[in-house]
Amino acid sequence: MQFSFVEPSDPSSPPLILLHGSGGKETDMLPVAAAAAPGAAVFSVRGAVAWEGGYAFFRRLPDRSIDEDSIRAEAPALAAFVAEIIAGHPGRSSPILVGFSNGAIMAAALVMLFPDLVGGAALLRPLSPFATPTETRLRAMPVLVVDAINDVRRQAGDGAAMAAQLRGAGAIVDHHSLNSGHGLTDDDLALLRGWLATVA
Repeated sequence: MQFSFVEPSDPSSPPLILLHGSGGKETDMLPVAAAAAPGAAVFSVRGAVAWEGGYAFFRRLPDRSIDEDSIRAEAPALAAFVAEIIAGHPGRSSPILVGFSNGAIMAAALVMLFPDLVGGAALLRPLSPFATPTETRLRAMPVLVVDAINDVRRQAGDGAAMAAQLRGAGAIVDHHSLNSGHGLTDDDLALLRGWLATVA
């Protein structure tokens, strides 16, 4: 797997693991980190699945529903890769996953399947990765969920369902619905910046 790394100027900030959206690449989320967490160490990972002229972290079925088998197939290698890059760049704080769209769904899957991998997760425009919740206990893990009421790629209530699933597993979830579409906005960045300040 490939990733872009940004050296930290503030070693006390938790390192961020960035996961881009469908058809994206490893540099897509760097502006998000620069705006929301200047000074943090950043590992922006490229998805392993070639998709729509770019990359993704898992495949979709022909009707664009989530391919849970693909998520379960791809997640262990991604978790191992995240653990490897974190071990190679040790810091004083547990890393935080920040995922958008396809990357948010995979970030949620990583939290549910490998709850000790990271210290928290920010899920921007997520969907629940699994129709049947896992039995993982998240032990008060902080999670930010941000959806949008005009998101044509999501159904109403998708973000709330994701938040409820994580709360049911024991996470401390901060859920927001923005008056925007699928793309990220300044409001997303402000929410992310404020939330990261509380989990640092």
